[in-house]
Formats: sequence, C-alpha cells, structure tokens
Amino acid sequence: MDSNHPEAVPDGTLDEPRFTTETGVGARVARIVEPVLKDLGLRLVRVKIAGVPSSLQIMAEQPDGTMTIDACEAASKALSPVLDLDDPIAGEYRLEVSSPGIDRPLVRRSDIVRALGHEAKIELEYPVEGRKRYKGLLVEARLDTLTLKRLDARADEPDTVAIAYADLADARLVLTDALIRESLKAEKASEPTGDDPADPPSDPEAPARRGPGRFASRNKAKPVLPAGIQVRKRR
Repeated sequence: MDSNHPEAVPDGTLDEPRFTTETGVGARVARIVEPVLKDLGLRLVRVKIAGVPSSLQIMAEQPDGTMTIDACEAASKALSPVLDLDDPIAGEYRLEVSSPGIDRPLVRRSDIVRALGHEAKIELEYPVEGRKRYKGLLVEARLDTLTLKRLDARADEPDTVAIAYADLADARLVLTDALIRESLKAEKASEPTGDDPADPPSDPEAPARRGPGRFASRNKAKPVLPAGIQVRKRR
C-alpha cells in the first residue's frame, strides 16, 4: 500500500502522513528530524526557518495531538546533535522545539477531525474558481477532502465548500473564545485529581502551564519562552 495515501495509514498514528509539507531547506530538515522524533513517540507538525540569524522552529506532538514540556526538552536534546552532524542550515541559527499551540496548523486528517466545529483559515496551492483563501467552520473530514462552512462567502457565493487535502498550502485554526474554552476544559479534565493513589503528587517546583499549549517557567532566573519552546543555539 502507498503510505502517502490516507487509506494506507490509520488516523492518529505515528506514521499518519502530513498533507502539507516543506520545500527546499525545510524539507531537508524535515527528513532529518522526523525519524528522531518518531523514536521518541512524536510526530513532526511543521518546520519553519525564518529571520537573520535564522530561527529553526520544529513543531512536534504526540499522536493524540498533545505535547508536554518534558517531551519538548527530550526532543530538543535528541535533535541538537543530529542537526549539528548533518548541518542542513548554513551559518548560525537558533533551534526551537515547540508544541503546535491552540491555534495550530492542521497538517493531517486527524487534526481536521479533532478540530471539527471550530473556525479555520485555509489557503490553497493554486486558485480554485479564482479563489485561494477561505475562512469558515470545519464541518466534515472525509477521506480526501474537508468541508468548510464559509464565514467569508458573499451573498452570491455558496456558503459551503469541499477542499481536497492535496490542494492545501496552509490550514490553521483561528483562536476563538470557543476554541480556548474547549482547550481549557480538556486540560482540566486531564489534570490529576489527587484521589487516585497512582496520581503523582503536585510539585510546586514543576514548570507551570499558561493555558493549553502555552508553557512558561516559574524559575525567575530564566527568561520565559513562548509555546513550549526549548532553545539550543548553534554557531
């Protein structure tokens, strides 16, 4: 079976393919980091290179869409020597390993399934019927297409559109009150209650979470970094 086709790999697994991927240097970085992340039980979400000097951002997650501070730290430690060895980026750069965050990129069908009912911005590789960008509510995730109930449709346009995953250049959740509420509810539900003997005791020195996908440190001696970023600077 072709592992690049959604039918070949079940949703929510380590091997579920992305339908938006990088090009150029970003693609080379992705090829280097994906097997390392997989060995840690993580999936690559996105590679982004920007700025001067360069910032190399690697978004990663567990197959269920979550990401912990410990996983960010483990990924950063594992990726640093591999990137130093392969040296895919010329010159100095800063490595940032992060969670996707609340208003996350949608790069797999399982991302769309989890995001149903929420607002997203969609950009296509090429215009379809003269349009490249859409904004609306995700209402269906079929095998090869998503269905969007448009919030930007004119009176003379259909308010629903089906978009093939293969045509996507970028898809991202919009940070809305509803999305924040759902994320906070999910986080609260996953917190240890203290009633179960197996629950670990709370640690006052443990890193604090500042909302879903937003990590910070209580250690005042260290700068606060956004969205779970762990930094390794390379020359």
